[in-house]
Amino acid sequence: MSHQKQGYYGQFGGMFIPEILKSTFDELISHYEEIRQDPTFWQEYENLMSTYSCRPTPITPADNLSQYFGGAQIYIKREDLNHTGAHKANNVMGQGLLVKRMKKTRVIAETGAGQHGVATATMAAKFGFDCTIYMGAEDVERQRPNVFWMEKLGAEVIPVTDGTQTLKDAINAAFRDWTGNMDTTHYVMGTVCGPHPFPEMVTWLQSIIGKEARIQMLQAVGQLPDKIYACVGGGSNAMGIFSGFLEDESVELIGVEAGGDGLQTGRHAARLASGDSTVGICQGYKTRFLQDEDGQMRDTYSVAAGLDYVGVSPILSHYHETGKVRFEAATDKEVMAALELLIRKEGIIPALESAHALAQAFKEAPTLSKETKILINLSGRGDKDIFTIAQAFDDQKWKEYIIQKGEQYNA
Repeated sequence: MSHQKQGYYGQFGGMFIPEILKSTFDELISHYEEIRQDPTFWQEYENLMSTYSCRPTPITPADNLSQYFGGAQIYIKREDLNHTGAHKANNVMGQGLLVKRMKKTRVIAETGAGQHGVATATMAAKFGFDCTIYMGAEDVERQRPNVFWMEKLGAEVIPVTDGTQTLKDAINAAFRDWTGNMDTTHYVMGTVCGPHPFPEMVTWLQSIIGKEARIQMLQAVGQLPDKIYACVGGGSNAMGIFSGFLEDESVELIGVEAGGDGLQTGRHAARLASGDSTVGICQGYKTRFLQDEDGQMRDTYSVAAGLDYVGVSPILSHYHETGKVRFEAATDKEVMAALELLIRKEGIIPALESAHALAQAFKEAPTLSKETKILINLSGRGDKDIFTIAQAFDDQKWKEYIIQKGEQYNA
């Protein structure tokens, strides 16, 4: 990643924080720069991830799907097999090692789908930290299994009833907590958003995905993938896998946002693919937000709680502006159809968030040649979504759409 000055990516990024947090951020930046220069930290991190978190995660050839579509050869990077069931553990375990170096005793975090919350609670249990998780009240209800596990792991889960009661509001609540508890507490930001150094630091820790994927594709296929697909909420799983291929002009990077009920309806969370977002400053950084002409954040919608965010990584906003990454949106209906297809054809149950990447890849795979190799980052598994998925599959309109999509693919 190149940026013109610290914490900026083109015009995006920065560190817009209240003065009371300045010393805390100075401390965090100092420790982060120290571990970046210390090769023993990355070695300790990789050792931890291999012994505790099942890394490296494999790349699975999706032979049945490749044959089904009759086009590109499909490969899946299996972050669903990472400890706690998603890519989120990569970031939080790395930040846990950093918290130990800073000698803090408590961690806080925001969470949407709950995977980051579970990962943070797991890390806190492993390292012996006190842990508080902020989660929008709406997300608490639709992600009850993850709330249960966070509490069993020893975390206090606080439902946030402000605003839209989703991820944006959970982030605001976490920042308020941090302001009052800076001496003992570290905020484990879950994605590549927020003030510097979080976008850069979380990308660095998540880059383990891209480093592995690059080696694995060369070993398994003898070439780099032609296209890489990843879902985009804040953007951590996307930046994780994209970071291994940013210098390769032959590899097209595709980020897939939440199309919700459709971009034309306004009920979506597509910041970059929709053209509806504008540049603004919120929650400590500058990026593209879905906001009205007065700068007030708009309501967002997605069947996937982890993609239901009003902003997006400043790094990805920069890559959108420069054309480095292509952005698309998948609707809820397309996501449910893709999820059903992966389950039936490959015996893999994806998270609703990850199924957005699947949906876009499945749209494009039949149009590509059999020599084309595509890689999909499966950022998480679908256990957490069981109630949402079950409700959707019971809905007749979903059933009819899934059957219709299946007929289109077979044609």
